[in-house]
Order: sequence, then structure tokens, then C-alpha cells
Amino acid sequence: MTIHPVILSGGSGTRLWPMSREDFPKQLMPLAGPRTMFQDTVHRVTANGFAPPVVVCNDAHRFIIGEQIRAIGVDPAVLLLEPHARNTAPAAAVAALWVLDRDPDGVLAVMPSDHLVTETEAFRDAITRAARVAGQRNALATLGITPRHPETGYGYIRAGEALTNGSSGLHRVANFVEKPDAATAQRFLAEGGYFWNSGIFVFPAKRYVAELERLQPEMLAACRKALSHARHDLDFCRLDADTFAAAPSKSIDYAVMEHVSDAVVLPVDMGWNDIGAWSALWDVGTKDASGNVNLGDVVTHDTSNSYIRSNGPLTAVLGLDDVAIVVTDDAVLVAAKDRVQEVKALVDRLRAQGRTEVVSHPTVYRPWGSYRGIDAGPGFQVKHITVKPGQKLSLQMHHHRAEHWVVVHGTAKVTNGNETFLLHENQSTFIPLGRTHRLENPGKFPLSLIEVQSGSYLGEDDIVRMEDIFGRA
Repeated sequence: MTIHPVILSGGSGTRLWPMSREDFPKQLMPLAGPRTMFQDTVHRVTANGFAPPVVVCNDAHRFIIGEQIRAIGVDPAVLLLEPHARNTAPAAAVAALWVLDRDPDGVLAVMPSDHLVTETEAFRDAITRAARVAGQRNALATLGITPRHPETGYGYIRAGEALTNGSSGLHRVANFVEKPDAATAQRFLAEGGYFWNSGIFVFPAKRYVAELERLQPEMLAACRKALSHARHDLDFCRLDADTFAAAPSKSIDYAVMEHVSDAVVLPVDMGWNDIGAWSALWDVGTKDASGNVNLGDVVTHDTSNSYIRSNGPLTAVLGLDDVAIVVTDDAVLVAAKDRVQEVKALVDRLRAQGRTEVVSHPTVYRPWGSYRGIDAGPGFQVKHITVKPGQKLSLQMHHHRAEHWVVVHGTAKVTNGNETFLLHENQSTFIPLGRTHRLENPGKFPLSLIEVQSGSYLGEDDIVRMEDIFGRA
């Protein structure tokens, strides 16, 4: 039996705004350690007994995901690109179909990419035990987390009778329970037998597909077609957009697990936290004598039991208790710590107002490097561009803007119309509107330059690509 880890990385993590945004969500950030949460997830399943991971991710994050997984020395089995967000059941379906084509007896371990697990060996042991039972019994298993307090932000699983015959501590699932109110959560803790729903599932690929055929035939048909019509693009498998859009958006719980009579749960304590809100990062963070978790350029006075994080300017806090304050370059969140689950509603309101701070950070990452907005006004825009060693932008032109490049550090290889030449520090070039151009970094160190754009329209969609090594349209 081979365990195929399936890592789901399609979420946007809106409750961790303003750090987590649509273009760069929480799983791609190092929120609880030196590695990003996605990298930590990959690392947990990089061990004997685990096949290379199958990663299902948002098409918009494909280059960041690819770079992060290779930065930790892991070659994925495949990177499956979702053209639309359709929740976890269709994502797991595509992964199951992909695995079935290669390993008909394969067992999937399906997990989110944005959870914290501090006890890696306990996690691996739990997955291995659940996979053994799931494979032997052709069963659908899930991990239930031993509750540490009466949490109202998680769904629960009520465990039934223990399985026998070498079941490794698994129980039948009596029922799944929606997120409770405080009194109900307290009762669950007092009664025992209730476990937090981790969102981690272990089952044979063929059993999951069979249940989808029975319970969600429309979803399975859409996923089959999306995979059969997928395009292979560099290291990615790009699902067909039109057919995948027809898949109903449902979670694995709602689509399958709640409708089968033989689901099983393995209770486990592995230092799990879904990092679903800023209060969760306060829970797991290192606190000072006043109970504060302070990260970045932060100074506090007469402040206690608070989470204060600055990824931007000096943040000084006076006379506050039980708050979460998060500062980025372009946004500040101040919230009562016991209400941070409501940040999603705040983000929805910002999105309705068309605020770009919901979508992207001032620094925008591209497969060749990144750019950062410095200043903008009527008819002009200034950016700081960084190009990684050996990388190059697409050969392109613009209908509505001209550009002026000034090299700050490194060496730039520039195509400007019919000319190709090198620029060194403090040298510059002007690219008139409509002229074909390209920027490359031929050196061994990052290339840094300032770009000044001028014109009637400065949007990122004013790019006509003639050639691109990353396969972008």
C-alpha cells in the first residue's frame, strides 16, 4: 500500500487579512516559523511510506507554489491547477482520478496546506495508522483532534464504538457536528467523545471515486472531463476551465463523509491548529511577561494579552488589552481579539467597495521575481522591480504607456526594439509607447531597477506578450 499525500492549496485565508490576500494567501507565508505553512505541510509528508505529494492549487499561485516546493528540495508528483475555486471535494476528486490512473490501490491522505502541526512524528504515525485501516477495510477515515478547550470556531466529530481487529485506535463516526455555541462546546468537552474536525482525510482513491459516483455524479463527471482535457504546461497540469466550472462547490464533509455509514475517525493529539484567525497565532506564539505576542517593529506600554505584528512601520501600542493589531505597508487591522473570526465580514465589505487591498500587496510576485509600487498619480507610476538571477520577463509591448528603466543594482540585459544591450548600475534606457522590449538578468545576483511608467492607462492588463518562457498568454 502506498500513501499518496494530496495537499490542497486553493484557499484565500481571508480571516488573516491584511497579511493574507487573494494573490498571496496565508499558506504561502511564514506565519508560525521560518518555512511557509505550505512548505511545512510538504515537509510533514516527506518521509518513508509517503509517495511524492500531489498538489492541487489555484492557477494564480502556480509559480509561487512551484518555487516554494522546490526550495525545500521536494519534487511533487504533479501540480494540478484549479482554474476556479470549487471547495475541497472536487479538488480531492481530481487528485483521486489522477492517482487511480497510476496506482489503482493507492490510498490518499488529503490535507489543507495552511494548518499548523507541531508534532510531526505524531502526525505521520496517525496518517500511517489511518491509511492501514482504510486500505484494509476500504473505509473513509478522518483525523479527529483531541480538544484542548471548548472551541466554537471548529466543527466536531462525535466518535462511536471503537473498531476491533487491529483498528489502531479508530472509531466509527457517530455523526459530524456543526460549529457549536459556547455552551454546547463546553458540554462536548465535559461529556468527552467529541473531537475537532481537522479537515484531514484518509481513504482509498477508488472508494472516494465510487462514493462520488453514487452521491455526486455531476461533480465526478465534471472533474473527469476537466482532467481528461487538461493541458500540460511546464511542470503543471492545467485543468480545463469550462468543464471544471461545472463541478458543484462542496466540501468533502458535505459531499461524501456525512452521507456514508462506515466513516471512521482516529482521535489524535499532534499539536494541531488550523490558524484560522489572528487569535490562533496568539495562542501558539511566544509571549512576553504581559502576555503579548509582538512581531516586527513593535513597542508596547501598559498593554497585555495582545497579538501585535508589524510588517511595516514602527507600531506603538498604549493601554490596550486583548486586541489584535496587524500592520502591513498599505493597511492596518485593529480588532478585539475575541472577534477576529469576524475579519472575513470586514474583508467582504472592503471587496464590495472595490478595494485592491483585499486582492494584492504592494509587492506583487511573478515567476521571474517581483515588483513593488512606490508612487502613482495621474498619468504616471513608479515601481521597484527585482529580477532573479538567470530569469527574464516576457518579450512584450504596451499600447498605452512608455517606460523608463534605471538600474540600481546588478546588470540588466535589455531588448529595446531592434537593439539588445547591457545596462549597469546608474545606467538607464527609455522605451517608447508601442515598442517591443524585454528585461533579463544575466548575472548571478538579483537585478534591481526603478521603472517609471507614463501614459494614458497604466493597468497590468496592457501587456501584449510575443514570447514568454513561463507559458503565460
